[in-house]
Amino acid sequence: MNTERNGAATSATASAASVVVVGSCNMDLVLRVARLPLPGETLAGHGFETQPGGKGGNQAVAAARLGARVALVGAVGQDDFGQALLQALQADGVDTQAVARRAGVATGVAAVTVSDAGLNSIVLAEGANGTVTPADVQAAEAAIAAAQVLLLQCEVPLPAIEAAVALARRHGTQVLFNPAPVPAAPLPEVLLQQVDLLVPNEHEAALLSGLPVSDPDSARAAALVLHARGVQRLLITLGGQGVLLSGPEGAVHLPAPRVTPVDTTAAGDTFIGGVAACLAAGQPLAQAVAFGQQAAALSVTRRGAQASIPTRQEVLAASLLAAV
Repeated sequence: MNTERNGAATSATASAASVVVVGSCNMDLVLRVARLPLPGETLAGHGFETQPGGKGGNQAVAAARLGARVALVGAVGQDDFGQALLQALQADGVDTQAVARRAGVATGVAAVTVSDAGLNSIVLAEGANGTVTPADVQAAEAAIAAAQVLLLQCEVPLPAIEAAVALARRHGTQVLFNPAPVPAAPLPEVLLQQVDLLVPNEHEAALLSGLPVSDPDSARAAALVLHARGVQRLLITLGGQGVLLSGPEGAVHLPAPRVTPVDTTAAGDTFIGGVAACLAAGQPLAQAVAFGQQAAALSVTRRGAQASIPTRQEVLAASLLAAV
């Protein structure tokens, strides 16, 4: 498979990043509907647009807008969607030198249905994201070594994730892992044990722990199961119910700011990007979580994925968290 690198030497500017994201780039095909359809049902929509997305791209943009220097490791196709995604990332200051352009494979896409109540359902076609290899990650070793935070999700193949974690451990880079979507095969426990901060939502925590998760109490039970499997510290996001922070010192529930949601797409990615940006700047975890929650709350009052992600200045102005 032919590959082009998007720029000169990968380590040149990417090595200056404080957050390196290894993850997916998708073009989101967004349909707006009054409510989400039932199985087998056809609904008339009232809007359609294409928007840059993918959990890797979203989290990279979020971390960049929220204060970090960011580099992304991933892959797109040599097609119009791929070119548009790269341009959008670069416009937000994300270093894309380590994003490969693959010949003969399409850029990843996500079909996103968004209801008027702000709920969404998403179907992914991974495309070039499925071609990301350990070699792609190893080519970005200098960037990972120089970064403060490595940020990962599950929209690229597991061997690439494992290679990234191994490099981070070798160089002392903090690892944040958002296990989304949770793979059909169980994630290796040795991988989970090497993660500094695991950040699942309630659905992902349920799949990982084998317990139902719907509120702070059930999240605490799931956290105990995951700690027993070797997870050191985790944040379980609970949507409008906030976040459960659990670690060796115990668990604490942090309520979410109250807002009226318009579109929840990329809210989790905004939260994680905000946490990563703060941790890369040396902020304490509790302060990073508070900032991430404020950023996510602001994002759900706007439509779109990357289009909804606020800047650091917007979050500070809205929340008055001047000390963050």
